[in-house]
Amino acid sequence: MIANQNQFYVSPEDYLAGEQQSPIKHEYRQGQIYAMVGAKKPHILIASNLVTELNIHLRDNDCFVLPLDIKVRLEEANCYYYPDVAVTCDERDLSSPEDFILYPSLIIEILSPSTAKFDRGGKFADYKTATSLQEYVLVSQSEMSIECFRKNEQGIWISQTYSRGEIVNFASVNFNCEIELIYRKVPGIAKIDKD
Repeated sequence: MIANQNQFYVSPEDYLAGEQQSPIKHEYRQGQIYAMVGAKKPHILIASNLVTELNIHLRDNDCFVLPLDIKVRLEEANCYYYPDVAVTCDERDLSSPEDFILYPSLIIEILSPSTAKFDRGGKFADYKTATSLQEYVLVSQSEMSIECFRKNEQGIWISQTYSRGEIVNFASVNFNCEIELIYRKVPGIAKIDKD
């Protein structure tokens, strides 16, 4: 996120109206608007791989796998974020014509040096206000490492980290995948596949 130079309060309604006409995406946090920075190739490849694998896994389920351009509305936190990947299986989201969802079960953010601290801190705190959210996943784009935060039955978030050679599990959507498939063709991380 890059802060807007104008630090005056913007209402959610004005943000949504402006976002429909803006050529660039912005996130909204408690009255402030932040311009989104363009993603680099590793980021885009990882997101694409995740969307592909999740779509294949969920193709026969009543779930949406939503990449990059869909906002998540966090009413309690008064935020709109564009996660790298979001999954919702909630009928209210599936039937809504809005350009945002309210009931994500899985949110994935791909870390970059400029956003990692906020993704782990303030953004995660905001995402936790979504009672539907079961898993929050942080994916490194500089090494083969995925950190998954899962909400247990007591409502406590437990962390599990996956690395090279391991099977990644997103319990919220009953998804299991070799970590190498998520990093497939990512320069400097994955081996070049010849198949």
